[in-house]
Amino acid sequence: MRRFVIGSVLLLSTVLSAQQSGLTSAQIEKPATTSWPTFNGDYSGRRYSTLTKINASNVKHLSVAWIYDLPAGGGIVKATPLLVNGILYFSTPDHAYAVEARTGRELWHYTWTKNRGGMHIGNRGVAILGESVFFVTPDCNLVSLDIKTGREQWFKEVCSLEMMYFGSAAPVVVKDRLIVGVSGDDLDQPAYLDARSPETGDLIWRWYVTPQTKDDPGIETWPNLDMAKHGGGMTWQPVTYDPELNLVYVTTGNPQPVVAYANREGANLFTASIVALNADTGKMAWYFQASPHDTHDWDATQTPVLFDGVINGQPRKLMAQASRNGKFFVLDRATGRSIVSTEFIKTNWSFDRRDERGQPIPNPEKRPQIAGALVTPNQGGATNWFSPTFSPQTGLFYVNATRAFSVWYIYDPSDNPMGWGGTDRGGYAEQGQLKAIDFKTGEIRWSIPRYGGNSGLLSTAGNVIFGSAASGIGAYNATTGSPLWNSRIGGVTNGPITYELDGQQYVVAAAGSRFVAFVLNE
Repeated sequence: MRRFVIGSVLLLSTVLSAQQSGLTSAQIEKPATTSWPTFNGDYSGRRYSTLTKINASNVKHLSVAWIYDLPAGGGIVKATPLLVNGILYFSTPDHAYAVEARTGRELWHYTWTKNRGGMHIGNRGVAILGESVFFVTPDCNLVSLDIKTGREQWFKEVCSLEMMYFGSAAPVVVKDRLIVGVSGDDLDQPAYLDARSPETGDLIWRWYVTPQTKDDPGIETWPNLDMAKHGGGMTWQPVTYDPELNLVYVTTGNPQPVVAYANREGANLFTASIVALNADTGKMAWYFQASPHDTHDWDATQTPVLFDGVINGQPRKLMAQASRNGKFFVLDRATGRSIVSTEFIKTNWSFDRRDERGQPIPNPEKRPQIAGALVTPNQGGATNWFSPTFSPQTGLFYVNATRAFSVWYIYDPSDNPMGWGGTDRGGYAEQGQLKAIDFKTGEIRWSIPRYGGNSGLLSTAGNVIFGSAASGIGAYNATTGSPLWNSRIGGVTNGPITYELDGQQYVVAAAGSRFVAFVLNE
């Protein structure tokens, strides 16, 4: 009987593999529970699933369904896998994979053999549209693969390796285009966000983070055009999108020079900001700057999470971000107006008051100094690249958070510093925590030790949060934060996802070079 079952599963897997097909933008906009079609599951960035078969009462019965180990040299998984028609698709630097979602059986593995270099720090994942899978390589190429075979269809350079850019962000399909960000080494580049053709990779529009001409918005926040043109602000996290407003929300990185600041006095727009762009034209609709004149390498690239809620009795279209600088923001996502501006850890780098836009006002005494300045958070930030989650069921925003102090120094005191020009050293760090934030007030509803790890988070209608736990993945009660279950699969290195196939709900997470899938075993 066991042989028959295994054979049947493999036969079904083979049939499904032969039938696998692609994805439409409409299916991304309204994803089925049998899919995870874009980086955050849907356009909102909530990382929330309506599935309830796994819930707070029975999650303790989860057990391993399958394990997939990447081949030697395949890299570390930071990518969120996409699930389309029973197949998981994901990437690591220079590699892309397709794996059967029921069994963990590898269907194809593509290797980028034309590699010319680039930083191999990680790869966030792939995008899928039609019969094609797209990902970016460390040496700045957007690659299109056939979804059935993994065969390379075309590639197009999207940034300059010679200018010290590199590729790491997951592309996001928005209507009939791919939205692609860039990464850089913080030396002398302007950051940008591209919309490109899924058929050819050709450029449709490009939005630069910092002003590139004397007439561009934000030029008044830089001392001169030359500094603005090389001002940084890398766009290394996937965007979110509101189809009704037709706005793409991009979050931007730190300005350049990174820590030294003598030659870039001003707010340095639109670095360390949340920016809304028209999806058709790339024209800016509004902005909100999370860290005006950042001097601590606090990229504000954390996910801008979209949801609807009631504020003061009125229904509102909202956006929330827990920023790397320790601040929590809730904005009107149509206008960018501030509704909540508070903090999710105790910080000391800004004044207690906000400016007229609700933006923090930095305290000049906490800028890096030759003698040093004690600042919290440290360079790693109160949170970082790992994805938050929002549950409309609880009304809570969940984020992995850390409070850490370090001493910030300037080591290039010249009037024209370059590169970093400073750093942070030493200090004290508290144990990381999983925090639940009330979006209406910014108040911390509960906070618990994270038990190690910095995975992304996932929330479900089963009242469960999945994320890091002791040496692996854990589940927490979404209402109270109580730990419910954990499995020591190794430190989770990506964001978990969940999906339903054949009446079973799966939870899948990566630990280094290994994927592990869990199902209920009651």
